Amino acid sequence: MKNTLKIAHRPLLFCTAAMVALAIVSGVGLLVDERTVLGEAVWLKPFKFSVSFALYAITLAWLIGQVDRWRRTMWWLGTVIVAGFVVPEVSAITFQAARGVSSHFNLTPGLDETVFMVMGGAAYLGWLSTLALGVLLMFQRRVDRAMAWAIPLGFVISLAGMSVGYLMTAPTPGQALSLAAGIDLTTIGAHGVGVTEAGSGMPLTGWETGAGDLRVAHFVGIHALQVLPLLAIVLGRLSWPALDGARTGLVVVTAAGYAGLTGLLLWQAQRGQSLIHPDAGTLAAAATLAGLVALAAAAVLLFAARRAPVAPAPAPAAG
Repeated sequence: MKNTLKIAHRPLLFCTAAMVALAIVSGVGLLVDERTVLGEAVWLKPFKFSVSFALYAITLAWLIGQVDRWRRTMWWLGTVIVAGFVVPEVSAITFQAARGVSSHFNLTPGLDETVFMVMGGAAYLGWLSTLALGVLLMFQRRVDRAMAWAIPLGFVISLAGMSVGYLMTAPTPGQALSLAAGIDLTTIGAHGVGVTEAGSGMPLTGWETGAGDLRVAHFVGIHALQVLPLLAIVLGRLSWPALDGARTGLVVVTAAGYAGLTGLLLWQAQRGQSLIHPDAGTLAAAATLAGLVALAAAAVLLFAARRAPVAPAPAPAAG
């Protein structure tokens, strides 16, 4: 068991391979199956989720493979994530796509409602298991200080991004009025904000082009788990003298900016505003965030340069 754990988490690796295979199958489905659900190709959702879960699973497999404490506990947590979160969630989405019906927010009595309840339970289990993994990873011994910050910050932002998904399950204002009037609904919750029915979507992502879409912040936040550790790896590979002593600070600054971006995208969506049609307030907030991140990064580099040891002057040549 120990050797397996040091190499990688095999269930998560098998899960990654299965997600890649599903992405290929879904990609073919996008080309040959003309059916749509709520204006979206039926195989687009399985494609997007399989790609996202492939990244999620391979990241966790790599992280678990690096630990030196609580290996068995983390192995079982990773296995629970595969069996209780990824497999049920993606299986439900793919099953509904094959049937040509909506998987999310579908409360049609019977099979559809059961499938959606299974997805909801899997999502809660996945959130809690990811939280537990993140906590255990925070207390691992690491020589690389930049990575020691990148991993917990990545988990925190990723969990926040996952939590945006729960906002989508709340009734929309129109649905709330119908429920208050005693009307039984077969759809409760929505991705879009400020839209009564599915509008036009962006290529590949399917995000709303004419209204707010909570999936944008959801997607960006979740993938902090890949972006921040990858940044720490890249900074560690660079040999620029200007980065000496600044890598950890740059990771922290990037994490703060990434969290700010996720919050900005959520704020934009909740105001019913499409990602590609920002108003003056959104642009001003984005410019302010970018400026603060740039200033903080410059300060980190300047501080590191001032603390860098000064190379001794060469000794004079003997006369």
